[in-house]
Amino acid sequence: MSNRPTLVIGGTGKTGRRVAQRLAKQGRPVRIGSRTGTPPFDWHDQTTWSAAVDGVEAAYVTYYPDLAFPGAAEVIASFAQTAVARGVRRMVLLSGRGEPEAVPSEDAVRESGAAWTVIRASWFMQNFSEHFLVEPVLSGVIALPAGAVAEPFVDAGDIADVAVAALSEDRHSGKTYELTGPRLLTFAEAAKELTRATDRQVSYLPVTPEEYAQEAVAAGVPAEEAEPLAELFTRVLDGHNAHVTADVERVLGRAPRDFADYARDAAATGVWAGIR
Repeated sequence: MSNRPTLVIGGTGKTGRRVAQRLAKQGRPVRIGSRTGTPPFDWHDQTTWSAAVDGVEAAYVTYYPDLAFPGAAEVIASFAQTAVARGVRRMVLLSGRGEPEAVPSEDAVRESGAAWTVIRASWFMQNFSEHFLVEPVLSGVIALPAGAVAEPFVDAGDIADVAVAALSEDRHSGKTYELTGPRLLTFAEAAKELTRATDRQVSYLPVTPEEYAQEAVAAGVPAEEAEPLAELFTRVLDGHNAHVTADVERVLGRAPRDFADYARDAAATGVWAGIR
């Protein structure tokens, strides 16, 4: 085991926080890559990158807002070059499943000279309890431009377990994994699972991308983020991701977590205790 730290970019986010916790539990030194980290890391300030990667053995790379957004590939390529030049030997990139716009960023990591693993995932289960869908669940109405498309929702803990394996084991170098949960659910079916878990009515309301973007802006999301996000939802939720894979089990030797188990455990934390 190397004594050099692992940089976890987005180390306070849904997957990054879990990756950092798991690495620390294994006794591995961790450096959190965030604006409030020591040293700080900011995707929009390249002057912070060198200090963040100095002395680092491996890096878990997550990008905000999304690798499909314009300019992401150029940023990832610049970061990868900086990281390798400073001695980073391994990079694990969290990418978007079924997002062709994210492939140039993946290629930048593949071509960096570091040992690499790409993890593709799309809809996290935790979006309902730790991110932008918390308030809709609390209100009882989840409005999204998803139609009746089914999604293999994946647990952030499973993503973190695969990421830690890829950061720790040579056998994952050069691999691209697509992570899913064990079954497909439409958003209406996910809402029914949330209804069972919370014992309160949660419904799904399909809306147009334009309606979604308007509501997001009204809720305080900048228009320059809301509009591309609505477009991204439309592209990702068109049915081409409506199949499950065995990659979680292939890497971890166990089945991925089911949405019903996630919903029950999340409800037990009280995150939806104020549901109306």
